[in-house]
Amino acid sequence: MAGSLEGFLVLIVAALICSSSFASSIFQPISDSHRSAALELFTPRDGSFFSLEETYEALRTFEVLGIDKKSDIDTAACQSVLEILGSPSSALKDLFYALKVNGILKCDIEKDVFEGVASRLQATVSGAGALLDFYYSVGGLVLVKDQTSKDDLYLADAEGVFGSIKALSQSDGRWRYNSNNPESSTFAAGLALEALSGVVSLSSSEIDRSLIGTTKNDILKLFDSIEKYDDGAFYFDEKLVDAHEHQGPLSTTSSVVRGLTAFAAVTSGSLNLPSGKVLGLARFLLGIGIPGDAKDLFNQIDSLASLESNSVSIPLILSLPATVLSLTKKDALKVKVNTVLGSNAPPLTVKLVGVFRSGSKDTSLIEGQELKFNPESTVYALDALPKSIDVGKYTFVFEMVLHDPDHLNLYATGGQTRIPIFVTGVVKVDSAEISVLDSDLGSTETKKIDLAGENTVSLSANHLQKLRLSFQLSTSLGHAFKPHQAILKLTHETKVEHSFVVGSSGKQFEINLDFLGLVEKFFYLSGKYNVQLTVGDAAMENSFLKAIGHLDLDLPEPPEKAPQPPPQPLDQNLRYGPKAEITHIFRVPEKLPPKELSHAFLGLTLFPLLGFLVGLLRLGVNLKNFPSSSVPAMFAVLFHLGIAAVLLLYALFWLKWDLFTTLKALGFLGAFLMFVGHRILSHLASMSSKLKSA
Repeated sequence: MAGSLEGFLVLIVAALICSSSFASSIFQPISDSHRSAALELFTPRDGSFFSLEETYEALRTFEVLGIDKKSDIDTAACQSVLEILGSPSSALKDLFYALKVNGILKCDIEKDVFEGVASRLQATVSGAGALLDFYYSVGGLVLVKDQTSKDDLYLADAEGVFGSIKALSQSDGRWRYNSNNPESSTFAAGLALEALSGVVSLSSSEIDRSLIGTTKNDILKLFDSIEKYDDGAFYFDEKLVDAHEHQGPLSTTSSVVRGLTAFAAVTSGSLNLPSGKVLGLARFLLGIGIPGDAKDLFNQIDSLASLESNSVSIPLILSLPATVLSLTKKDALKVKVNTVLGSNAPPLTVKLVGVFRSGSKDTSLIEGQELKFNPESTVYALDALPKSIDVGKYTFVFEMVLHDPDHLNLYATGGQTRIPIFVTGVVKVDSAEISVLDSDLGSTETKKIDLAGENTVSLSANHLQKLRLSFQLSTSLGHAFKPHQAILKLTHETKVEHSFVVGSSGKQFEINLDFLGLVEKFFYLSGKYNVQLTVGDAAMENSFLKAIGHLDLDLPEPPEKAPQPPPQPLDQNLRYGPKAEITHIFRVPEKLPPKELSHAFLGLTLFPLLGFLVGLLRLGVNLKNFPSSSVPAMFAVLFHLGIAAVLLLYALFWLKWDLFTTLKALGFLGAFLMFVGHRILSHLASMSSKLKSA
């Protein structure tokens, strides 16, 4: 019983912590959990993936997470890459992803194959009109240039191509997929920025600054439509009505992040984007946790890798290894600062600038304190919590201060970071007593109870009396403590339960049950009631579910139309548990005759067979009429073998087989005997007629 109560309380506390933590997200960098998920989601079938796009997504995810899986898929992948690059009819998208895969695997590809692919892609760029054609062809040329020694690979009219792509942009920073489609897309904006960055890198001369400037303005307009969560996470969402082109927030945000970082890497000057929004994008990508879909995991990891080292602003993530601190165990407050992929942060200082009670707008409980940095564990720590911190839920406010002024424009710290923290401890339980009161509130029976130990209180009452339970809760600092739940439960011997919430005023908790007004709620059930008190809270380390004792309650007889107690659920052990063992009683076998009598009867049954053999000898049986020619002789032999088989069949039926098996075999054997018997008898009749005519 005690074990089940403890398990119930653990469940309560866990649920309370989880439900409270959702109110404010705690962002953690990429961890081993993401690596485990990648190995599970990206599993090749028979050594290969369904397409080169899936192959690239798997390889890119493994590469960013530091997982060495190239040897498992390089053979089949390189074979597909060679087939795609060597085929003049390969689709543009397949060429693009074949080059992407080759950029990671470094397959053995001849120089003339790259030249053929480059020529085809350049021709596609010249005649392209749709955004995806620009994206795949320009991106493919950039990959060819990176994977070969062709330093002279340039676009013939880079500025014209830039203008053609830019012509698909809209005033709100979004892009169209082609000039015939009036719908604009945020996802397409990311593709367009990637394509434009490729055009800049493939240009033999500097692109017109006005085109670069207007593109930067488009990026700022695009960020005007960014959406935000309450926890500081920023994201982009697709607004297209066409379901075929619709993308979710994760894929849309990933597309913009890839395009933004790619364009910033090839252009000079700042984009003038607020670092807080870049940090918000990282928080969104980390806040989704571990995706359960391979495509979503790739989008998350690849876009975070783009933010890990970009020229716009590198996000720094402040995280806590533990957000539940125990006053009893004297836990230290520990903080880590990393990049989105878990790399160490540059030199900086972490300050605890404020601590506030959750839901309270009071002033901070502490003044600013600087956390100590341990270079070995790369952890910032506050050895002891401030003395003003009591049991409860708080919001800790941290601030990161970079040491190097040059890092201010390179890293995004996000100003102040607010993180919810549970501080747990032992709550003191005092002055607990239970009593039965008369209607005039005069106590007739009062008993002290120990809510920290065992109780076997026995009380009795009638419908004209009341039951009162009272106790006090206070923290280690003497403050009043109000738990998430304080419930008194009375359970009748018929398993009918009644629960009541215990009210509080400051430290004092008290409940009065007037049985006169509860007779209908109790269904007029007199008898023994078990009394149980539950006090639980996520911050209360000594939460308890305690059996107090029992109450013998005498209620009046129910009237005719009194409500009936609800039917109680069946005991699952009775319904699904093991049934009683069934013992089968078989018929007692009949008494068998003596063994000697059985053997004598067997001899008598064999005696006719012996007489048959003697009779054959007496009659002078011979083989003079046995056919001499080959075919009739064969049928004669088969006929006699069939007769012998029938005799063997009788023996098997006697010794082993049942009637149905014997009849089945006899059916096949009888048909065989009829056929060969008819042939041999026809031959004998023919021979007999010839002898008579002669």
